[in-house]
Amino acid sequence: MSAIGVQPLSKIAIEKASLALSESASVKASPLVLGLKGEDTQWVTVDLEYPDPSENDWVGVFSPAKFNSSSCYSEYAPKEQTPYICSAPIKYNGQISPLRYLQGGLSNPKLVAVSNHISFANPKAPLYPRLAQGKSWNEMTVTWTSGYNIDEAIPFVEWGLRGQLQTRSPAGTLTFNRNSMCGSPARTVGWRDPGFIHTSFLKDLWLNSMYTYKMGHLLSNGSYIWSKMYSFKSSPYPGQDSLQQVIIFGDMGKAERDGSNEYSNYQPGSLNTTDQLIKDLKNIDIVFHIGDITYSNGYISQWDQFTSQVEPIASTVPYMIASGNHERDWPGSGSFYDTMDSGGECGVLAETMFYVPAENRAKFWYSTDYGMFHFCIADTEHDWREGSEQYRFIEHCLASVDRQKQPWLIFAAHRVLGYSSDKWYGLEGSFEEPMGRESLQRLWQKYKVDIAFYGHVHNYERTCPVYQHKCVNSERSNYSGLVNGTIHVVVGGGGSHLSEFSEVETIWSLYKDYDFGFVKLTAFNHSSLLFEYKKSSDGNVYDSFTISRDYRDVLACVHDGCEATTLAS
Repeated sequence: MSAIGVQPLSKIAIEKASLALSESASVKASPLVLGLKGEDTQWVTVDLEYPDPSENDWVGVFSPAKFNSSSCYSEYAPKEQTPYICSAPIKYNGQISPLRYLQGGLSNPKLVAVSNHISFANPKAPLYPRLAQGKSWNEMTVTWTSGYNIDEAIPFVEWGLRGQLQTRSPAGTLTFNRNSMCGSPARTVGWRDPGFIHTSFLKDLWLNSMYTYKMGHLLSNGSYIWSKMYSFKSSPYPGQDSLQQVIIFGDMGKAERDGSNEYSNYQPGSLNTTDQLIKDLKNIDIVFHIGDITYSNGYISQWDQFTSQVEPIASTVPYMIASGNHERDWPGSGSFYDTMDSGGECGVLAETMFYVPAENRAKFWYSTDYGMFHFCIADTEHDWREGSEQYRFIEHCLASVDRQKQPWLIFAAHRVLGYSSDKWYGLEGSFEEPMGRESLQRLWQKYKVDIAFYGHVHNYERTCPVYQHKCVNSERSNYSGLVNGTIHVVVGGGGSHLSEFSEVETIWSLYKDYDFGFVKLTAFNHSSLLFEYKKSSDGNVYDSFTISRDYRDVLACVHDGCEATTLAS
């Protein structure tokens, strides 16, 4: 295990903890009850008193409050992330565990004081709405989390055009249990009851219109529990000529707003990325987070922390996700990679917590339209090679778009199936995920994919228009007419620890950045597309290019992408 992610919290020798309660020490937390005014996020103030403090003293929030530290290590099965910790270091919806004031450093902790309890006014309240495109262009889905099962309350969304009569749509309810998990820590110390996940389908939306909505639960006594009011703008008609703005990034994760440590504290850029998107939200129509969503790695409650972090974004614009190794991979679970990267979650959390318009959400590939864009989202944690079920989907997705109406064709996946100058790919000599582009590059060329996006590698890189390892266009920043190949972009710098580049200078690489950032695509019309790479630190543009062309340019013949012709009259 490298030093990445090994934080003080993961070094606590909690099995050696001893009681040393002192009458002169106190820890007080306030307010005593959270959410009295309907808040779903609230700060807690902690007051400490101790007459003889030391620089090794520390304060921790443990969850659950009544765990048995003497037996926790025996619960573990081997897993990807070490060192091990016997209590999930989280903040979660429910009763907050008491804070504890300890001396003796991390290796020999002595419990000196325990705080009062803090509770929620309604620990079951509906929280963290996340929007997603439905299976048709004029459908929006709303997914949220609550503590209400269907035998307690009926979930629904009240919604309608802003300022007009509101209607109600029912919601389906899903959850999962410990036995749904594939391994540790998700089945053991990382397990937390997720509550209930509800999804409502808002259908037959008027295009380009502002809607308001709120989540509700009708209790058996006839009373209602309501969320806050939210709003969104409905999608344009596929092919509509208007300004359309898309955000794409991968590998973001979550972090602590209060500066406290957590076990998997290796997503230092995640809050900057989140905050830059919130700042520019009025100029964003849809977001694609292409894999490695939370890095919860089997500590299930951290999904609540993530959905809270992105709520200002996901409650306002569709937040579309792709499956990554930290969501899906687990040995013997049917994933394409036999690793332990999901911490035992094996896709269950991603498939339940977020909606995607896939035919089968356990197979996380799907297509979606937004105005002049057509997106084909692949699942690199399942086989994509020629002859596979997913390969057939990818070809159908690419072939089915009408480029006269939707000129901008985008392919996206988590792992790099195209080109990357990543250090480890360079050592392998492939500069891609093994077997990545061998099957798919013929499809990208044949169907003239404009840009292919990837995460997994935690940096930014843009290639020339490339085919068969070679640049097929000498332009760098202003492409016009026939482009001839696909531009491949690694945009995995959403927040997780950065990845080093190979020392090998690759001929197809035009721009590299060892920093956190994201991409914004702006379609001005059917003939003009602007690509911008922005750093998360300041939101400024550090790399950009434009594509200008007409429909006839998409129809034109390119190498290995030509339809058969005949001179017969």
